[in-house]
Amino acid sequence: MVQTVAEVMTPAPTAVDASDPIQVAARAMAEENVGALVVKSHSKTVGIVTDRDLVVRGLAKGLGGDATIREVASEDIITVAPSDPVETAVEVMRAAAVRRVPVMDGDVAVGIVSIGDLAVERDPSSALADISEAEPNR
Repeated sequence: MVQTVAEVMTPAPTAVDASDPIQVAARAMAEENVGALVVKSHSKTVGIVTDRDLVVRGLAKGLGGDATIREVASEDIITVAPSDPVETAVEVMRAAAVRRVPVMDGDVAVGIVSIGDLAVERDPSSALADISEAEPNR
């Protein structure tokens, strides 16, 4: 039987508003122990923001904590559906050279699938799987 994205994704992703300051995104990532958030505008999913976005597009460019999430988020997002085969997620991520992809059920973000999720599921003895399952250093 073909494994679906729904079986490996991280469900119920945390969302932030595109007009929120980037500090809100950073705080949410720290509280939820995640590296990516769904970005919404007027209740519609419009993008994704990652911890790397906050650093490379925000901090490294001199933006302060009051810059908006819209200024650093990726808005041309590639998505997969929960019913898509895992292989589709792998192909999409490889083709777009991304580490995480929002999982959309119609217009609703129902999850995020990451290369870590795929490693844990497909090659649980790999170094990436070990790292992905480890508790964060504090």
